Amino acid sequence: MARNKKLVVLCEGAVLVALSYALSFIKIPIGVSFGGFGGSIDLVMIPLLVFALRRGAWQGLVAGLVFGTLKYFFAGGSAVNWQSMLLDYSLAYMAVGAAGLLKGEASPLRYALGALVGCVARFAVHFVSGVTIYAQYMPETMLGITLPNPTVYSIIYNGTYMLPNTVLAVALLAALALPLKKIKL
Repeated sequence: MARNKKLVVLCEGAVLVALSYALSFIKIPIGVSFGGFGGSIDLVMIPLLVFALRRGAWQGLVAGLVFGTLKYFFAGGSAVNWQSMLLDYSLAYMAVGAAGLLKGEASPLRYALGALVGCVARFAVHFVSGVTIYAQYMPETMLGITLPNPTVYSIIYNGTYMLPNTVLAVALLAALALPLKKIKL
């Protein structure tokens, strides 16, 4: 990769991480009603997904890691210990970069599938955090469902905000694919 091309990718990544950061202040919090922990519907993954799909998995993973760490420290992140900070912020948003595995010619299908891959990867990290770290905070019931174990708890809890975020991301990325195809950097 030519030196100027590397600089363009670095600048594009910085701008899209900054856009994700700005979008992190516009959210619909929903997780608070489930025991005081996080979870919200927002658009923060959209710029990260776009970057990963345009530049590939490696660049997407790095951008997600940078964003997740910045989000924790500067956008009101909340964690019960350093492990939950690492999993629920740095690694969860890093996982969004897995969308870059579908890097290629922009098309609605490719971008929708890329968004799905990135969102499922993020959900997987949150799921592990819920089963391992947050299991000790598991209530007996949630949404009228008796919780038999931390696995069910983590699926329900993380699903309440990740499912709407995934639907939103898949739809928006599919809609943005063709306009983004025209941007050549």
